[in-house]
Order: sequence, then C-alpha cells, then structure tokens
Amino acid sequence: MNNLGCARGGLPLLEGVSLRLGAGAALVLRGPNGCGKTTLLRTLAGLQPPLEGTISAPAEALAYAAHADGLKPTLSVRENLAFWAAVHGQRDIAPALTAMDLRDLATRPAQNLSAGQKRRLGLARLLVTGRPIWLLDEPTVSLDTASVALFGAVVRGHLASGGAVIIATHIDLGLPEAQELDLVPYRAKPRAMPGGFDEAFI
Repeated sequence: MNNLGCARGGLPLLEGVSLRLGAGAALVLRGPNGCGKTTLLRTLAGLQPPLEGTISAPAEALAYAAHADGLKPTLSVRENLAFWAAVHGQRDIAPALTAMDLRDLATRPAQNLSAGQKRRLGLARLLVTGRPIWLLDEPTVSLDTASVALFGAVVRGHLASGGAVIIATHIDLGLPEAQELDLVPYRAKPRAMPGGFDEAFI
C-alpha cells in the first residue's frame, strides 16, 4: 500500500500509511485501542474504500479474519469448512481440521461448540482459502493458551510456505522476525467538517 488514508464513520482516522510486505513476511500493527488498526485491516480487505492512496495487492490474494467466526450454526464442523473451501475453489479440508485440532469435532454442529472451539473453526477457514495474504484482527480472542500456541504454529507454517500476514494482536504468537508498525504517527490531522458540524459522533 502507498500513502493510504482511512476513515471510520466518515471521519478521517489514518493518513500517509505506506508499506511493502514480501513473501514470508509478518507485520504486527501496534497502537492503543481506537488508533485505527481494525479500520486499516478492513480497508486493506476491501470492506471499505480508502480515502486516498493505493493498495497494490489484488483482492483475490487477501483473506480477512475478524471477530466474527463466520459459521453456519446448524452445519457441522466439517460441513462449515467444506462450504468455505468450495467458496474459494478448494477441496481438501483435512489439513485445516488437523492444524486447528478439530478432527474429533468434525461431525459436531457449530452451534454446539464452545466459544473457543468456534474460534478455532473460524480461524481454520483461513487454511481453506488458498490465499497468500492473511489480514488478522485480534485472532486469538476466546482462545486458551494451548489454542493460541496452535494458531501461532499455523501462522508460522503459512509464513514458511511463502505466505504473508498483517496482524493486530496483543498476544505473542512467536513470530520473532515480524516487523512492527506503530499507527500513532499516522493519525489523521483534524479536518474541518462541512457546515460547521460540531455534534458528537455516535
């Protein structure tokens, strides 16, 4: 991305964000809550347009994982993964089941999973997208220590295979070579609103 500007709720939040991410590279977004980490990831994922600047990665190269797990509650673990694999033109879900320790839960409906199990299933969807760039927004929410370690291994495996990751997280996933980008210096300067708008934004 080059000279990217992002907004939230119509208000400029970030400006002038530029970075280049190569194969096998990880970038950890830093900054306090509300500084724009989620907004930047959503903009990169194509869920909202940038205010300015360019994103050079094609949309079909990106996979986005946010707080929602994206599961169909009445489908089983296997059926949920098969659904997402089909969406992305993939077939083999066995590696994803194994990587996120879901094999013993494969026939259980998603609605009967615990919060942590649902999260593991939601993250397993990344492995059936076939997409090289993962955009991850606090991916370890609801995961216990063992599951965090499991997902850390998945991310490292993705990087080792030539994938790339941009992640907002406060958890150490064991990515010693990861770059860090502090978003605080990229906060947008206050701009006058048309018509003298001075009401609180909700």
